[in-house]
Amino acid sequence: MIDSGEITGGHRLLIDGAQSVAVGYTIAHKLAHLYEVIAVLDPKLGSKINTNTGSLRYKNYIVTISHGTSYKVGDVIETQEKQQERNIIKVVLCGPPHSGKSCLREGLKQAILGTLYAPYPSIYPYVITACPDGEGSWYQKTYEQNQELAKDNKPCLKSELTPEFAEQASKWVTSANQLINIIDIGGKITPENEKIIAPATHAVILAADTNDFADWEKCCQKLNLKIVAKIHSILHATQDEVFLLEEWKLNTDKLLETAPLLTGSIHRLERGEDLSTRPMIKALAEVLIHLTRC
Repeated sequence: MIDSGEITGGHRLLIDGAQSVAVGYTIAHKLAHLYEVIAVLDPKLGSKINTNTGSLRYKNYIVTISHGTSYKVGDVIETQEKQQERNIIKVVLCGPPHSGKSCLREGLKQAILGTLYAPYPSIYPYVITACPDGEGSWYQKTYEQNQELAKDNKPCLKSELTPEFAEQASKWVTSANQLINIIDIGGKITPENEKIIAPATHAVILAADTNDFADWEKCCQKLNLKIVAKIHSILHATQDEVFLLEEWKLNTDKLLETAPLLTGSIHRLERGEDLSTRPMIKALAEVLIHLTRC
């Protein structure tokens, strides 16, 4: 854009959109001396207005580079440009042990990252491993590269689900501020797990035995978590079954008061496989992204 003359420099440049640290440094290196002021969007700032189609927020930008006297670093530049307001959701992956929750978590994360497009440029799923079983976010990738190394390290990192851990994990959930936050908990309904997930907003129940759904539904209802999906995990099946409620996008909040938006089954949740393209996981990713706009 510089070489073509589209970016010529000037007084002020506003940057809108998600960027990694590496991209941010590159932009700064290329543009810092072409503009007097460079500011980056902060989607959490700006006054909000309510409309019939949802809330909107005016875009505000924070000054990150300044060579002049009109602005200093940290100043906020207000604009009249509007953007769709999005909601923070905190989704608990719950269900009995050995249902495949950790595999679902990794596949879901990759599916969300793989479906980012224009309306959702800044959604990054933040995963909280709130189960001290030694199987953190590192485990899936390590398992894909070196199964023995992953298995050897897991026991070393395993610890007990103590009240102290529950207290700390509850604080992680409370302070989580990405648009989509995924909380992976242990497979038993205990006071510690209830404390961890109490600050969450939604839940996904995964179970290999459908008889186990009822207890987890009661737990989620007790904590006022809206159940987004109930998924039957079938190890030896060969395909998924996906059922979405009719007009779920148009009546999301109303439907969630009485039933999950998504039900069905998922097959063969196995480590070492790319699960992000499974129909059920893709459908769940779509539902979670949609919830940030409700």
